[in-house]
Amino acid sequence: MKENDKTIARLIRAPYINREYSWLNFNLRVLDQAMDLTNPLLERAKFLSIFKSNLDEFTMVRLGSLENSNINEPDERENKTELTASEQIESLLMLYPELYRKADHVFNFLNTELYHKGINIIKGKDLSVKQREKCLEYFNSYMLARISPLVLDQKHPLIRFWNLRTYMVLLLERNGREMFGVVSLSPSIERIYQIPGGKKKHLILAEELLYTFGDLAFPGYKVKSKALMRVTRNADFEANMEEADIDYNFDFSKFIKTKVEERTNLSPVRVEINSSESTIINYIAKQIKIKKNHIFTSESYFDFKFLFLLKDFLEKEKAEELLYKNFTPYFDPALKENSICEYVKKKDIFLSYPYDSMDVLIKLLNEAAEAKDVVSIKITIYRLTDHSRVIEPLLKAAENGKDVTALMELCARFDEENNLYYANRLRDAGCTVFYGLGDYKVHSKIVSITKVNGRKISYITHIGTGNYNESTSRQYTDLNIITANQEIGEDGARFFRNLAIQNLENDYKRLLVAPKGLKSALIAEIEKETEKKEEGLIRAKFNSLTDKDMIDKLIEASKAGVKIELVIRGICCLLPKIESVTENISVTSIVGRFLEHSRIYSFGRGEDQRLYISSADLMTRNTSRRIEIACPILDQEVKEKINSLLSLILSDNVKARRLSSDGKYYKIENITESIDSQDRCLKEKRSNI
Repeated sequence: MKENDKTIARLIRAPYINREYSWLNFNLRVLDQAMDLTNPLLERAKFLSIFKSNLDEFTMVRLGSLENSNINEPDERENKTELTASEQIESLLMLYPELYRKADHVFNFLNTELYHKGINIIKGKDLSVKQREKCLEYFNSYMLARISPLVLDQKHPLIRFWNLRTYMVLLLERNGREMFGVVSLSPSIERIYQIPGGKKKHLILAEELLYTFGDLAFPGYKVKSKALMRVTRNADFEANMEEADIDYNFDFSKFIKTKVEERTNLSPVRVEINSSESTIINYIAKQIKIKKNHIFTSESYFDFKFLFLLKDFLEKEKAEELLYKNFTPYFDPALKENSICEYVKKKDIFLSYPYDSMDVLIKLLNEAAEAKDVVSIKITIYRLTDHSRVIEPLLKAAENGKDVTALMELCARFDEENNLYYANRLRDAGCTVFYGLGDYKVHSKIVSITKVNGRKISYITHIGTGNYNESTSRQYTDLNIITANQEIGEDGARFFRNLAIQNLENDYKRLLVAPKGLKSALIAEIEKETEKKEEGLIRAKFNSLTDKDMIDKLIEASKAGVKIELVIRGICCLLPKIESVTENISVTSIVGRFLEHSRIYSFGRGEDQRLYISSADLMTRNTSRRIEIACPILDQEVKEKINSLLSLILSDNVKARRLSSDGKYYKIENITESIDSQDRCLKEKRSNI
């Protein structure tokens, strides 16, 4: 058995799969798209970049979290595969070298194709004499003054390697004495330099220029060996309310700001290096106190974000041929031409991003900001885009004397600073801003608009599966409803009151709200289908499945004969198709042009069907440690649209991969017509425009 096969065997304990291994499997499905010839070339290049960025974040957050657990709770075992944090770290790190080999292989494959399309990404060692002269001139005139060389000795202690910044480390000699030199590649230096001359676009990266000519920063020294390297630091921190109360005078925003600033200085969890030179590797390992099994060699580049920039070096028409065809999200003329507030009185509004436009929601917020009968607007905010159009109507509503409340989640990882900025803007405008409830992260997506006519109070409620973010609304598949249903409206208003007074009790008529009511309600729905045995049906679509209680309930239902069809994009800790255990469960993952992000939970058939959309995945963090919402779909027309969408997704045989009982994902054999569910949705919306 190969070493990696032994490692994988440790990470699977049927019917369970280790969470972290399952995530690495998901990221390999992302990498698959970089080799999928049905995708345009520059889009395939982007998938390689996303794969590497995903791995960076996984290393910072998930490996970082395991490192923390190994320090704080070394004997605790993960509840599905019974591995300690140390055992998980060791096993996962053994899988990393193969990930780097695959990424390097994919880049070389793409680079060959790019060459034939007129782009030549060149290494320093492959420069021609003339190209080398031009690069040297550029380095001397532009880069040399912007780098900071340092010789490390007793008077120059080791510098602090910043998280995810590229450095060159050199073994130097002068007067018979060896020492080390370090040069940091400033982030202000443009990543790509186009070498003048030739029909093709000859491009070289800044780190290659540093590696090729960086010796010049150390005149008088002999360079014996050198290497580029990059450190990845632990980015997982706990945002504990008690700590904030004690140390930050009850100001959670100041606490988060400090934690974000500390992130770049946390302990190292990985080193990447472009050389196998043992002297330099040993020196780095010793100086930053990292074990050698955390050091990995990359033959191409540490990150591939520069691939997103390649279109700028091509003529517009040529670049467009190598990218996805642009599309305009659909804005129903009936909603564009009429008042949203009036329209929703007659029927619920259903929006499916990115195929439908988020402008519908923006229009609703603008109407509410100006409407005389609207007295309050309340919203949960998890992630916003820069220059968000969601914020402006909230500011306008406050200016118009309406009660505006924003529940701002400051612990949205890597978006903390952006959320702090918007929280301050809203507060300065007179809006009420608070940061959630105790140590529970608020992940719900809800807008509650209250209207008063005389003594009659009515509501318009928006509930979605994704963030109020214009950028991701064009990249992620998410579902939304806007409803004037009174019971849902009352639940929405009650939700904001409860969070304002830190009340977690489950006193809702229609909404399922975590952490108290969502999990128990979904388990009850599974149990109801389990009682039906072979007549039972569960269909669901979400991003991750890790909650063991939910997994075990699904296994019980499968054993009873219930048909269970799951579409899980990312992590799945349940092993399907095990005879007599999970044989009635199918698990499909779709990775395509858009990030599959919607959450749908369906139980039963026909008139007995109970259908929900939700902000929550079936992860322990979502069901037990977050404020989440699932909303029932009551409008029959909307229910039919979601059922049709779910059936389409389950029939995908182009971008879909099916999880097998061996823990691997396989491409679905196409024996009839090819069905790309995302492409079908796009074509359907285009036909309406």
